[in-house]
Amino acid sequence: MTRLWSAGRLTYAALALTAVLSIFPIYWMFVVASRTSDAMGQVPPPVTPGGNLGTNIARLFANTDAYFLTGLINSAIVAVSVTVSVVFFSTLAGFAFAKLRFRGSNALLMVIIATMMVPTQLGIIPLYMLMTKLNWNDRLPAVIVPALVTGFGVFMMRQYAGQAVSNELIEAARVDGCNTARIYWNVVLPALRPAAAVLGLLTFMTTWNDFLWPYAVLNDPENPTVQLSLRALSDGYYQDMSQVFTGTAIATLPLLLVFVVFGRQIIGGIMEGAVKA
Repeated sequence: MTRLWSAGRLTYAALALTAVLSIFPIYWMFVVASRTSDAMGQVPPPVTPGGNLGTNIARLFANTDAYFLTGLINSAIVAVSVTVSVVFFSTLAGFAFAKLRFRGSNALLMVIIATMMVPTQLGIIPLYMLMTKLNWNDRLPAVIVPALVTGFGVFMMRQYAGQAVSNELIEAARVDGCNTARIYWNVVLPALRPAAAVLGLLTFMTTWNDFLWPYAVLNDPENPTVQLSLRALSDGYYQDMSQVFTGTAIATLPLLLVFVVFGRQIIGGIMEGAVKA
């Protein structure tokens, strides 16, 4: 049994190789961001950071074609708003579908699941027409509102709530005098914390990296998201790759930070559940 559960040298070698292959592209992105554009054509390519990172960052934020600082702020507003909304409404709806009895729940759940089968590209034209009627074009609500609830989030939290929250626990809370809202907030939501952290992580990353819908609805070059700012950096006859890599590196930092924060919540929730078990 000891040999069965112990990791051998080959396992460590495979894990080390996987880690290097996964981390090296990110590391090299920061290397090029700290050098001039000539680093892209050097053979062999440089693997150590240069001394131009501060200069590249200053040039990036001074670039009037990309409005990179505005893009960062807009993406932060959109990603945080969408993530909080998706986690809240998905946990609320997941609890309702999993533990509350009401007429038409199965049919309504099937409708929500069916929305996951519709490609995003098919909804762009009617959604764009709706944003035009609401006069939301070139405004952040056009990016935020359509993503406030997702069928995937509702289905994920419904499946998790069905297993993580026992009926006996809910009945005990009702005996103690809790109403449905308090049961959700004090009993269900803490139990759903690991799954909510995963959903929040996936939602934030997807929203932060979204390009197609913001590109369709935000036509004002002075009011972009960060992905539209990166596109503006790569446009034109001459591409300053040091600025492109600098912008990409800065745009990656919030994702790494959110991954660390939500990763701790995921591990903490799993360990807490294991201790209680």
